[in-house]
Amino acid sequence: MTLTDHINFAIERVSQGIEPQNALLWEIKRFYPQEFQLGIYALELIQDRLGILLPEDEAGFIALHFVNAEYGTDIRDAVKFPDQMQAIVDIVERDLGILLDESSLHYERFMTHIKFLIQRIYRKELLSSEDRELSLLMQRKYPREYQCSVKVAEYIMQATGSRLSEEEIMYLSVHIRRVSTIDL
Repeated sequence: MTLTDHINFAIERVSQGIEPQNALLWEIKRFYPQEFQLGIYALELIQDRLGILLPEDEAGFIALHFVNAEYGTDIRDAVKFPDQMQAIVDIVERDLGILLDESSLHYERFMTHIKFLIQRIYRKELLSSEDRELSLLMQRKYPREYQCSVKVAEYIMQATGSRLSEEEIMYLSVHIRRVSTIDL
């Protein structure tokens, strides 16, 4: 379904008194704030030009169309991204016994890495294993973070059927290390 088709369908639903429920709205707002703001802007344009007030849930659905376009994936895949990102955050927090600071720069960089990782997964453009030595260094120097990244890789394999390379796991370890370290 294209964005135009979605908006037409949303307008039709509202005219019939049907309120959509976007179960991913919270995650979309959290993980895709810029795309969500574009969705809000689209709702404002629709209200200004057509006089039709669409609910905030539709901004979330519209945001997923932007995510889909940004990642070059299918909308059915884009719907999975927020849950997959949340699952990865949950694995890191649970495995390391911490709560990530969502206001930190490291968290923002971690989430950006996860977004691009998911994009590479669905585009089938994962990195190959080229730097085995650096990967071994990460395993020795930061074993907890490396093992956590292996658990994330296992989740990704189960959720998407994609196997992460040693290099992907190593980069994930670096980001997990940064996001889990409290700046003093």
